[in-house]
Amino acid sequence: MQSAEQSSHRVVAIDGPAASGKSSVARELARRLGFAYVNSGAIYRAITWHILQKGIDVAESDRVAHAVESAQITCCLRDNESRIIIDNVDPNDYLRDDRVNERVSRVSSIPRVREIVVDKMREYARGRDLVIEGRDIGSVVFPDTAYKFYVDASPEVRLRRRAAQGQRDEITIRDLADSSRPVSPLVVAKDAHVIDTSHLTIEQVVKEIISRLEQNGLDASAA
Repeated sequence: MQSAEQSSHRVVAIDGPAASGKSSVARELARRLGFAYVNSGAIYRAITWHILQKGIDVAESDRVAHAVESAQITCCLRDNESRIIIDNVDPNDYLRDDRVNERVSRVSSIPRVREIVVDKMREYARGRDLVIEGRDIGSVVFPDTAYKFYVDASPEVRLRRRAAQGQRDEITIRDLADSSRPVSPLVVAKDAHVIDTSHLTIEQVVKEIISRLEQNGLDASAA
């Protein structure tokens, strides 16, 4: 697996656990910068939905990996945001289904699945500047980017946010699964700037990130 960026395009990596606010922050930051927004979690969710549609038990890692290898996966942009099409089907309306919530961590922990998704994410950066959010963006997918952030919040705040989104997955269980998997676990990249969003608005977090980006040499004047 490649470890470095494959183009001169700029990548802002935003990592963090579930319900930390990273998706809302990354989307707004991308809009302000004029960058494309890529949600890596949506790619894993789409793949999980596809596996479930095929009736495959997510515990059967080899079958899951083979199904993903065999699928026609197209990553594109709509309104400058990432979208994934699998075997000519757009699963976007089903990405937050309970059954996907309950199984996405298992699917995303399969090494071959992660290899495929990492390649797809790097493809995005070959043609455009990105703000991309996930759990291993700064540590694994784009380790060479100079623009790394880790957003977090207290477990209580994250649980309330998840409930407000209508999601029923258990934060503690999800955290344990993401941080303890042997391949690309959720970690704070050593050179990432950490932001606690527990008591901050999206606007406040975005402003802090833009300030840091400017300090690191990224011209964010258009934002």
